Amino acid sequence: MTTPEFSRPVRAEQIRRMTGEVHIEADAEERAALAKRFGLVTLDRLEADYALSEEDGIILARGRVRASLAQPCVATAEPVPEQIDSDFALRFVVEDNSAADGEELELDAEDVDTIGYDGQQIDMGEAVAETMALAMTPYPRSPQADVALKEAGVLSEEQAGPFAALLALKGDN
Repeated sequence: MTTPEFSRPVRAEQIRRMTGEVHIEADAEERAALAKRFGLVTLDRLEADYALSEEDGIILARGRVRASLAQPCVATAEPVPEQIDSDFALRFVVEDNSAADGEELELDAEDVDTIGYDGQQIDMGEAVAETMALAMTPYPRSPQADVALKEAGVLSEEQAGPFAALLALKGDN
């Protein structure tokens, strides 16, 4: 198993002795590797503050992730800057190899994101990196995106939607 670009392992046995918040921050080399992995133009900042608690083998992490990054625009590939400042709650549970493959786990709105771990240690750096990736804008668009899409012949939502034909008929009158 390869070590993640931003690895901050925490042994499960240490968690009960931890008090207060922990601060972690990715250095320049880690940020460059994460930017490559997530397809970012830049990742100028990635940091988090969090607190851990443990009960019956389940580890709960609550904190805040902050990042400064730029993604390529989906239409022009120009950098689209983004600031992330988001709370997170993660639950680490010991992976159970006896669970059936493909078995679905039902979650309700109150549940937090669940991550499996080996029972020995969790990796808060990787958890923070994944949390950042989930918080990023899924399809970033630069201010020039609409012009570039129009020039490429891509129809707008109004032009291609279900009511486009009705609007065209209305315009004929």
